[in-house]
Amino acid sequence: MTENFEENIGFLINDVARFLRVSYDRKMATIGLTRSQWLVLSYLYFNEGINQSEFALILDIEKAPLSRLLYRMEMKGFINRKSEGEDRRIKNIYLSDSIKPFIISMRDKAAIYRKESFSILDVKEQKNLRDLLQKLKKDLSTKALDNIK
Repeated sequence: MTENFEENIGFLINDVARFLRVSYDRKMATIGLTRSQWLVLSYLYFNEGINQSEFALILDIEKAPLSRLLYRMEMKGFINRKSEGEDRRIKNIYLSDSIKPFIISMRDKAAIYRKESFSILDVKEQKNLRDLLQKLKKDLSTKALDNIK
């Protein structure tokens, strides 16, 4: 079987994700956020209170660079880090009250962008794509975690 670049599913997934990121980066740059910042804020919107170690795993970022990014975001007033348990070294991350209205606006823009980006697909195709990607993500993440153990 001869491999065809245009039909390689890995390249296709990567290219689609890259086009989505680049376009969304441009939209978010108009409101003054870097990709790393909007990614952190978006993930925190759904995972508020997560600790830094778990957050590093979700974002696939080493702990030290994530800590520096979070520090800068804390200095800007975007997030708060709190030690809540007995181990004061473990920090949980929260969105600041002042950033929450901004996040809602950002999420609204993201929803419009997703709708525009996927408008070529009908509702059933979008659901099928989402279901297949979730299935792949679950399987691949399970395998990745198994390899860590």
